[in-house]
Amino acid sequence: MRVGIIGSGRIGGNAGKLLARAGHEVMFSFSRDPEKLEGLATEAGNDARAGTPREAAGFGDVVMLSVPWRLVDEALEAAGPLDGRILLDTTNHFGPTGLEELPDGLTAAQTNQRRAPGVRLVKAYNTLTAGFQAEAAGRAGPDRGVMFVCGDDEEAKRVVAGLIDDSGFTPVDMGGLADAAPMEAPRRPGAVYGEEYHEVEAREFVARLGDR
Repeated sequence: MRVGIIGSGRIGGNAGKLLARAGHEVMFSFSRDPEKLEGLATEAGNDARAGTPREAAGFGDVVMLSVPWRLVDEALEAAGPLDGRILLDTTNHFGPTGLEELPDGLTAAQTNQRRAPGVRLVKAYNTLTAGFQAEAAGRAGPDRGVMFVCGDDEEAKRVVAGLIDDSGFTPVDMGGLADAAPMEAPRRPGAVYGEEYHEVEAREFVARLGDR
């Protein structure tokens, strides 16, 4: 599968390397340093490449959005039309002074769906640091880490769940975009953001949410 990455910093860069090493085709984009993008592509291997956001958006069967919250609109504009595409949203709503206020009682995932109304948005790769993701990817058995995922499009979620599995984690479905709050910052009791989970406890957590 082809994955175009818009935002090739810690989360996007690391996810791209994991996916490339699993055999997917990857294009890195959205950096002020073209040499950094080329270096990422070389490090990722498997013919990974660098390009512009518009090139990455056109290249990817899945487009990963992995930029700071303040740059989401700029990144989406640079990507160009994404109608009907799977947009894998790894962002967290941190601003310069802390958490940004979200409009109308929406989750951050719903907010980004509103910003890109034509896409099939799926939220994932946002609950764990890039360093932890790099270190924990590929663990086996009961020690294998979980990556939570949510979205309103079931087929898009299945595609992203496959990418999560290929990158070395067990996907666990949190529900729709309206159910994303436990995946989103800040770290707090009753949320999975910032916490390491394994499959049994992750599924128990989601089941408890469903019982409320």
